This record gives sequence, C-alpha cells and structure tokens, in this order.
Amino acid sequence: MSCGKVYLVGAGPGDAGLLTVRGKEVLESADVVVCDALVGPGILSEIPPETRVIHAGKRAGGHSVPQEEINRALLREALCGNTVVRLKGGDPLLFGRGGEELEALSEHGIPFEIVPGVTSAFAVPAYAGIPVTHRDFASSVHILTGRRKAGEKPDLDYDALVRLKGTLIFLMGLGALGDICGGLLKAGMDPATPAAVLERGTMAKQRKVVSPVASLPEKVREAGLIPPAILVVGRVCKMEFGWAEKRPLGGTKIIVTRPHGRSDELVRMLRGEGAEVIRFPCIRTQAIDPNPALSHALAGISRYAWAAFTSPFGVECFLQQMKKAKMDIRKLGGVRLAAIGSATARRLEENGLFADFVPQKFCAAALGEGLARLAGENDRILLARARAGTPDLTAALDRAGVPYDDMPVYDTFAEHVDAAPVREALDAGEADYVTFTSASTVRGFVGLLGKGRDYSSVCAVCIGPATEKEAKRFFLKTIVAEQASARSMAERMMEQEGKRKNGSVGKTETSS
Repeated sequence: MSCGKVYLVGAGPGDAGLLTVRGKEVLESADVVVCDALVGPGILSEIPPETRVIHAGKRAGGHSVPQEEINRALLREALCGNTVVRLKGGDPLLFGRGGEELEALSEHGIPFEIVPGVTSAFAVPAYAGIPVTHRDFASSVHILTGRRKAGEKPDLDYDALVRLKGTLIFLMGLGALGDICGGLLKAGMDPATPAAVLERGTMAKQRKVVSPVASLPEKVREAGLIPPAILVVGRVCKMEFGWAEKRPLGGTKIIVTRPHGRSDELVRMLRGEGAEVIRFPCIRTQAIDPNPALSHALAGISRYAWAAFTSPFGVECFLQQMKKAKMDIRKLGGVRLAAIGSATARRLEENGLFADFVPQKFCAAALGEGLARLAGENDRILLARARAGTPDLTAALDRAGVPYDDMPVYDTFAEHVDAAPVREALDAGEADYVTFTSASTVRGFVGLLGKGRDYSSVCAVCIGPATEKEAKRFFLKTIVAEQASARSMAERMMEQEGKRKNGSVGKTETSS
C-alpha cells in the first residue's frame, strides 16, 4: 500500500470566507480530517459528509487529546494511504504545535504540505474595526502567546514589551489577562493605554470590550467574555471602525439545510451579506437509475404537449436519462417546457432549453394551476420530479381534468451528518434562522435533531407554502419567501434583520 499525504491547513479565525482557496481544495479532497476545537462550525460544515472526521484539540482549560496521540493519528492515517488534512485554527504554524507535527511526519518519511491560514492576530482586530498599525500610533506589531501551564504565570519580558511602544497582541491570553495587564503596568505602561479583548472574532456573535489597560480585567469580568478571545494592547485600540455588524446580515447565524453540493447559491448570497452560515445538509438526492418508466416516457415523448420540472436537479436527471438513451435534444422540439421557478428555468437555459411557462408565484400549486389553464384539449403533461413530490401540483391538474404522467426522476433520502454544531447553536439561542427549501428538508432536520425537541423558538425561512406547512407541523415559527428562489429567501432575511435592527420587529413578523 502506498503512503498517503498530510496537509497542515490553516482554517483561519472562524469566518468560512477566510478559509483560503487552497485550503478549501484540499479539504474537499481529504479522506480524513483531524481538526482542532477552534475551527469554526461554518468551516467544519464545508467538509463533505463522506469524509471521516477526527476531533482533536481543545479550548483553553478544556480536555484535549495529547499531542503525541495526535501525531500517532496523523502517522497511522497516512501510512494507511489516506489523504489527511490536519485542520488547525488560524495559521497552522503560529502557536499551534504545527512544528511538532512536522517533526513527527519528517521523522517517519511522511509526505506533507503546509497550507498557511489567516491568523486571528490580524483578522480578529480587523473584524472589530481596529487597525493593528497606524503611523500616528504604532509602527510595529508583536504577537505573543498568553497560554500558560496550570499554576504558572506567562513567561514574558514585560519591560521589553513596554519599551517597544508597538501594538501587542496576545493569543490565548484570556485566562492570564490579570497577570498580563498587571505585568505591563508594573513595567511602566501608562494605565490609560487603550486595550481590547475580542471574543469569537470574525464570527456572527463576536463581542469586544475596550478599556484602559488598568481596568480591562474588571471590565471583561463584568461583560462575561469567554475563550476563544485575543487581547490587543496599544493606542490603536481607541480607533474603532466598526463594520462587520453593519452588513445587512451582520451578526446573524443561519443554518442551511439543502443537500450538499446544492446549497452553494444560497450560502454564497448569505455570506456575501455578512451572515455566518453553517451547512447542515439534512437530505440527499439521488437520481433513479435505472429508470425504465422514464425511459418508456422518453421513447414516446411525442405523446406529451408539456414537460414540467419542479427543481434544477429534476432537470439534470431528465437530461441525463436522455443522454444515456442517446436521445437527441431535438426530440423535445414539439414539447413545451414549464419550470416551477427561476432556478429551474435557469438550469434549462444552461442546457440550451427555454421554459415556455414559469408561474409568477414559484410554487407547485401555481405551476399546476398555470398548466391547467394552458393545456389544450387532450394535451398530456409529463411531470419530472421527486418521487415524494408535493400533491399540490397534481391536485390542480386533477381538478381541471388534465391528463398527466407523474414521473419520479429522483429520490430523497435522510442524510446522516454530525448534528452537534447545530444543536449547540440552537441550545445557545444563537441560530437566528434555519432555511428550508422543501418539506423533506424539514423532516430531515427534525429527524437529525430529534422529534421530541421543542422547536417553537426556531425561525424557519421557507421557500414556499408546502414547506411552511411542514414546518408548522413541528411548531416552528415561519417566514415564507415571496418567490421560490434562493434570492427571495435571502431578501426575506435581510428585510427581517433590517426591521430588527431598527427595533420594529414584532410578533406579527413571523407565523407560528
């Protein structure tokens, strides 16, 4: 068996948008990921569901996996031929024991690659609006570790640090905050020197305390700040250019439940507006293959006046079956096409096809009602959709007496993913919204978290009425998109956040 390879990857300080392009590439190709506790949940949710994850590392003061055991895990997995990603918060070689892991790998001849990461030393102050250098206040910046062994004080030369007159950044220093501030004051630092403790920087729920260094420990205790947090000391701390929370979705944490690989558009929109997004794929979709019923329908495609599609994946499955049958796209020339919404219509366009009908309201009922109006006498309709499709579509056709063939082209299955990050966010009251794009995603969400849980505080953003109906079965509060599209869902959340930030959100803003 050939030896595998280990990638030491810096995950950055928490915001998934700060994971480097190279880091994302190797993360998506890994067989095994060995990750630290400080890696943000949004980044962990980017790991493909089929990838094995080994949790190692700790937060300050918590239990941890011994470094020797982590080294053995890296060696064991690589010697088994696996591609291993050692995922570490921030940069892998800055106060992260990455050097010790490289020593172990080198000693055993294991190939490795280092993928640098964005360090929290610079990114966290930036997200708090604090520049670490400024020619009027600081011409140097110094990064130190505040970590100490149990019962010991940090071993720092405070006299030298005070003489530097630059910006001092202490990582992992919250537990030693009193000792650090006391040491700096004893060494002659002006008690009025501005300082800041920044908690969970770059994340949705980041907090900060800015105070003169003399009173900082007391102010931090009053605010109840906890790790992970960094300490910044220097005159730059009086320059606060807050921006992160001012974004339309700044300060919000959103759970996206769409299948893995099909949530990119929505996730990109939400992150682009400032949200922290956790991917939580509650279902997976799989094309029905072989599909003799669809093959039979395609062989007689001229019998149909319309072919209707209710999802982009349905379009993909339909066209893939045509390709498999070596069926020329021109065979659809006499068939008019209908799409439930803009995303489905766009998928048709990407394949050189254009929808003849898209309802103004993107939902199954509106699609069925529109087709019932447009269908001529004896027109037959082919419905290409999920096996567990909503009855709203066929009910409208039945009422109008329009003949149709309800053709399943894919199945939906419950996904098996780690629910711990989502459960923690819900338990802490930090999940502002959960997005649902189908009734099956609602059922998958409840299935993963447990039917006995109280969901009455969860704000569900639903793509349409059928999804909302399923969410209400489990007593979720609901907001419904104006149109069945990712853009409309994002706009509804931005609208809600705008009202909340203006203090105008009331009980009528959601339905329960």
